[in-house]
Amino acid sequence: MRLLVVSNRLPVVTVEEKGQLLFREGAGGLVSGISAYLDSLRGSSLAGPQYRWIGWPGVTVAEPGPQAHVTAALARLRAHPVFLTDRSMDKFYHGFCNKTIWPLFHYFPSYVACEESFYAHYRCVNRIFCDAVAPLVQPDDVVWIHDYHLMLLPQMLREQRPDATIGFFLHIPFPSFEMFRLLPGAWRTEILEGLLGADLIGFHTYDYTQHFLHSVLRVLGHEHTMGRILLPNHLVKVDTFPMGVDFQKFQAAARQQVDRTGAIPDAALKDLKVVLSVDRLDYTKGILNRLQGYELFLEQNPSWQQNVVLVLVVVPSRIGVDQYQEIKRQIDELVGKINGKFGRVDWTPVLYQYRYLPFEPLVSLYARSHVALVTPLRDGMNLVAKEYLASRTDGTGVLIVSEMTGAAKELAEAVLINPNNVGEIAVALRTALEMPESEQMRRNEVMQERLRRYDVVRWADDFLSQLPTLKAEQQRLRSRLLGVPARRRLLDKFRQAPQRTIFLDYDGTLVSFTDHPRQARPSRDLLTLLRTLAQGAGTDVVLVSGRDKATMGDWFGDLDLALVAEHGAWIKRRRDNWRLAQPLNNGWKSSLLPILQTYADRLPGAFLEEKEYSIVWHYRRADLELASTRVKELVDDLVSYTANIDVQVQQGNRIVEVRCGGINKGVAALTFLPKEGAGFVLAIGDDWTDEELFRALPVSACTLLVGNRHTWAKYNLRNHEEVLELLREMSERQLQECGS
Repeated sequence: MRLLVVSNRLPVVTVEEKGQLLFREGAGGLVSGISAYLDSLRGSSLAGPQYRWIGWPGVTVAEPGPQAHVTAALARLRAHPVFLTDRSMDKFYHGFCNKTIWPLFHYFPSYVACEESFYAHYRCVNRIFCDAVAPLVQPDDVVWIHDYHLMLLPQMLREQRPDATIGFFLHIPFPSFEMFRLLPGAWRTEILEGLLGADLIGFHTYDYTQHFLHSVLRVLGHEHTMGRILLPNHLVKVDTFPMGVDFQKFQAAARQQVDRTGAIPDAALKDLKVVLSVDRLDYTKGILNRLQGYELFLEQNPSWQQNVVLVLVVVPSRIGVDQYQEIKRQIDELVGKINGKFGRVDWTPVLYQYRYLPFEPLVSLYARSHVALVTPLRDGMNLVAKEYLASRTDGTGVLIVSEMTGAAKELAEAVLINPNNVGEIAVALRTALEMPESEQMRRNEVMQERLRRYDVVRWADDFLSQLPTLKAEQQRLRSRLLGVPARRRLLDKFRQAPQRTIFLDYDGTLVSFTDHPRQARPSRDLLTLLRTLAQGAGTDVVLVSGRDKATMGDWFGDLDLALVAEHGAWIKRRRDNWRLAQPLNNGWKSSLLPILQTYADRLPGAFLEEKEYSIVWHYRRADLELASTRVKELVDDLVSYTANIDVQVQQGNRIVEVRCGGINKGVAALTFLPKEGAGFVLAIGDDWTDEELFRALPVSACTLLVGNRHTWAKYNLRNHEEVLELLREMSERQLQECGS
């Protein structure tokens, strides 16, 4: 097994200096986290060259010669470059990624720019990545795609490499549907379909996972079972994997007391209590909020003046983007205001640095700070909070963390605050600074043990270890598909049998589902196909549907085939009239109709379809999330009300049906089978009502389910198009027999 890590940027950054291309180590939570995992693989089955990292090298390299040089140099570092033009990077990265997805997914809709050119380049760059990754994929490789830059890549890669094992992890929040739907309809559909090309999709928190599943339901109509989504071509699992940190690395570095003067000189800190703030320059990080909270804290607690210092480290990010320059200006002004308002000759309230901190000075600051102040307005995870706790080797220190971060879900023992409430920040600072050491250690012991157990290596192992199980489950489902050998055997049996009986469901089997049942009228081509099939010598075709007999007679009455309506209540043999399968009583309808109508009224888009011996409550056009609640309530009410009535309550594909008891497709189908030897029997259906048909037929029958779920049928077909293709082949076999 080989691991192919795919991300927007490589962990090795290529820079051009004095006409030469140089390679330097990259930075960032994703790079440090994945690198720590890859380092842990040495000595395992993925050791040595058994992984490769694919991404943009950090610089535009246009000419073939330099590109070959960069590719060769990076190959020695187990990296593979994806070359992009300056224009593509501008529109893709600075455009769609940073001006559309980033603010939208972090709940800053007023910052969102929806420009067609941005999305066109986003799609183009994802295609370039696909063309770079696809040739590298070998059998048994695992492709692990990371983050919002490449959300279209899983499906693109799936189209080129259908059998590939693909994982995707999103390192930022996935927003609620109400926020996600602000994207243009075609974009949000493509993004969700792009992500669903993966076998496994991971998010930091349960909330993000549920938001994604909710959007998939609302936009694409795909329901899930325990995070599993069954698609026509494969199974997708969506799950939660909170990313950890390299706990032991931070612990070891803190114990060594490395570079104690590398970031802030000891003289500047004296005997002050240190509150640490480390963040990338970004409007989502709430840096202004924490400064305002600190200012209010100093105003409300004058005794802490000259006894505390806020060490504010802001790491430069996305220089040139308007919002970032504006937030930088505001931070500079607010720091100056606080220092001017409260500062003394021998005390500066805020020690402010605008620069990147290497690992050793950063750990030194973690180890020396009494309080870590982490106040993002929205953050996918926030590893600073976890790194701070990992660096506190003596167990002391207080973490103040925003409840808007993913990390807050795991760090409930920290001091949690709403960063939008400046007063809460001020109160939290006083609580943290005055917290007894025994209480600090009690809280930190719980959190540190949690972080030690679920570190970054465990996170990656947890994610990747699920992929083989998923692929095995997919293979079991795929083995049930009607492949070429099974299809050939079926057609041979059909051709050789003197007597043939074919049972066909209609909706979802011969035609796709529509918003309203009346819209599913058969096409001329379908009628011609059924007519040709039914005219074959020794071939009986039976349409077994839940539709009413009037509709069945109107649509198919001119064809020489048998019809079954209302799931078996009505039967019409070839060249015969309709008759009831057995004596039935529909007196119950008058009692249940008001209940069903009430629930239809409570769910916009739902409606009733009344038949002679059944009532169908349709909700295909309704809001599916609200429908899921209404369906449960309706079924509970119906089951309770009909406990002493001989009726059945059954759920189907976006329907709830109430029908007379003792009626089902299986009972009806048996009346059509020859008394002496069944001959060739084929049944094709898509719904739970068709399971009754599959179970009732002889073991020798060939039963096919349209869809990708567990079934009594022997084989599965992906969609109604495959059904029609199979029937065409059978029809052609009949015509060949007639010709011979």
